[in-house]
Amino acid sequence: MRIIFMGTPEFAVASLDILIQNKYDIVAVVTVPDKPAGRGQQLQQSAVKKYAVEKGLTVLQPEKLKDEHYIAELKKLNADLQIVVAFRMLPEVVWNMPSLGTYNLHGSLLPKYRGAAPINWAIINGETESGVTTFKLKHEIDTGNMLFQTKTPITPTTTAGELHDSLMHIGADLILKTVKAIESGNYQLKPQNDTEIIHAPKLFKETCKINWAQSVEKINNLIRGLSPYPAAFAEFIDKKNQTVSIKIYKAEIEINSHQLQIGTVISDLKTNLKVACINGFISINELQMAGKKRMHIEEFLRGFKIDSDFKFI
Repeated sequence: MRIIFMGTPEFAVASLDILIQNKYDIVAVVTVPDKPAGRGQQLQQSAVKKYAVEKGLTVLQPEKLKDEHYIAELKKLNADLQIVVAFRMLPEVVWNMPSLGTYNLHGSLLPKYRGAAPINWAIINGETESGVTTFKLKHEIDTGNMLFQTKTPITPTTTAGELHDSLMHIGADLILKTVKAIESGNYQLKPQNDTEIIHAPKLFKETCKINWAQSVEKINNLIRGLSPYPAAFAEFIDKKNQTVSIKIYKAEIEINSHQLQIGTVISDLKTNLKVACINGFISINELQMAGKKRMHIEEFLRGFKIDSDFKFI
């Protein structure tokens, strides 16, 4: 089979690599154009492009996926199959081109968590399992008929970063299984059950702000589900009466009844800082202040004075 692979971030590299390692004919790799980044605004290549260049693969980087020259290039490649992992939404002229279709890897157990941030929302919502799904693309995003799914547990301490890395490797194995099945013709497509739909929309800043008036379980799920990126954050008022933001990456929960005002901080000023919530306390373990590095709570308390009236808002 002649295969075109489409993807951008590190998550997609594992899937491309497993196809290369298994000697599949990747006739081209499609990824995003190089973009300026960092202080020097140097052009940065996507993780997929870096890998593809190392392997001597043909790389296409269209600005627009409906561009006539790009479409013409795709047609000349005469691919039998397209595999998509963490890429952009494709126009029909692209996904409908290969004779065997275009198949996508999604980081959830579809139809649960359709959308842009399935890994984050599964943890934020307190799910105990997640997984990956391969499905055939059609018009509506993340709605196509499914080939295979692989499940993996979410523990009470799993972060989005840890789940991402796990699904990256599980997903690569599932891509290989999918391509082998398509190659042999030994597979059946299964429609998604629309009664089980859960959406996983794009994350915005307001999604990431901690509401201390929620339960400790919900707050900890938010912290885990946004760690390490984009990270949950909390705010307090400093001595200059300015609002200061802190990102929180790791925490523990303490279920306990109390009479403290929500957001009140209790600290031994050495190794522990916990925040009052409606049904207990969130004990912060790792955090980051603006302009500073990520640090453990002990390091933070050595360099930051906690006054008796310090509280989160």
